[in-house]
Amino acid sequence: MGLSISQVGTWMQLTGMSLLVYRLTGKAADVGITLLCQFLPMLALGAWAGAVADRVRKQRMALVTQSLQAVQALTIGVLTLAGLASLPVVYLMSFLLGVIAALDNPARRGFVIELVAPEDISNVVSLNTAVMTGSRIFGPAIAALLIGPLGPGWLFIINGFSFAAILIPIARIDQSTLNVSPVSARGGTPVRDALRYISSAPRLLTIFVVFTVVGTFSFNYNVSLLKLADQRFGSRTLFGLLLASNSVGSLAGSLATAARQRVTTDWFFGAAVVMGLGGLGVAWSPSIWVAFALSLPLGAGGAAFIASLNAITQHDSPADMRGRLLALGAVAFLGTTPIGAPITGWVADHVSAEWSLAYGSVVALIASAVGVAVMARSQRTNVPADEDEAAAVHVDHADGGGLVVEGGTGGGG
Repeated sequence: MGLSISQVGTWMQLTGMSLLVYRLTGKAADVGITLLCQFLPMLALGAWAGAVADRVRKQRMALVTQSLQAVQALTIGVLTLAGLASLPVVYLMSFLLGVIAALDNPARRGFVIELVAPEDISNVVSLNTAVMTGSRIFGPAIAALLIGPLGPGWLFIINGFSFAAILIPIARIDQSTLNVSPVSARGGTPVRDALRYISSAPRLLTIFVVFTVVGTFSFNYNVSLLKLADQRFGSRTLFGLLLASNSVGSLAGSLATAARQRVTTDWFFGAAVVMGLGGLGVAWSPSIWVAFALSLPLGAGGAAFIASLNAITQHDSPADMRGRLLALGAVAFLGTTPIGAPITGWVADHVSAEWSLAYGSVVALIASAVGVAVMARSQRTNVPADEDEAAAVHVDHADGGGLVVEGGTGGGG
């Protein structure tokens, strides 16, 4: 509940920042640069942050990073209300937020896993994704309603205070109820160890590559939906409502994944196909109401895609490596935004608003098709990649903290 409230505030701020930049310049490319500044630290620091999270108590690290995010939100709120929020200031504050978020991501998500027994990891990871995506239903919609009368500055202030909802329960939780992950030894090559682990597992390597490609080009909604709302549907304020309707679908996709006893690669690739087809439909919707309807499968497919990687990776990894694999998943999803967001912004400004969303949808469809073909070839050559064998390994090792086959990670949130 605390995370839900805090994330609603976070999405209010993210929506408000996109609208603020678009109001200042009117260019989708500048919104893309803002996202570049925000997610570049994830690309540069994300894997290292995962190694740090594996070496410390995740509860303490999450308390520090969540507190710093609150300070960042209050600072940019005060600067905006004082009339000092120029484009360079927004870029700088976005970069600072990115540095903090890169450290927070593996700590917070790793701490969520400690709330449950090993056999419930798939479910809690997917439920965490449901919380993160469900908050997008309300955050952008509230931002769209309040940015007119209040302005973006007060949205940032509200977000700053919303962090109390998550900081208090993290600080007061009964530590005797936690399944604390073992702390990894200091020294060595922790990031390279995680990369070697992924490269040695054909199924995990395939889904990570597909996830990275799709995450780079297909999830830049803060750029593409903003341009679509302004140019195709005639009002930039519809941007928040488009994000909200997309998030209704995201919540459904996350819960559907959380309800599954076993998350398979078929579910992972199928989610990418649903997302790709939904994106093509939204891009050329004849009216905003059709766009609202088609954004539901767009969101459902995207959230199921992310939650599937989370579930598969966390069960495929040893307990003392989960923070690093969570961080690598975040790098694959959020850390690639500095590449995808400016490209999406350029497409929106120089090709069309429709293609800024549609090109990523085409990438998702092609990547999923290639991934399915690679998995089929692995199975034909007797590589242990099929889900039945994976499930057997998971059952054998679920209580031992050793090598388990299913795991994953995701962004965004």
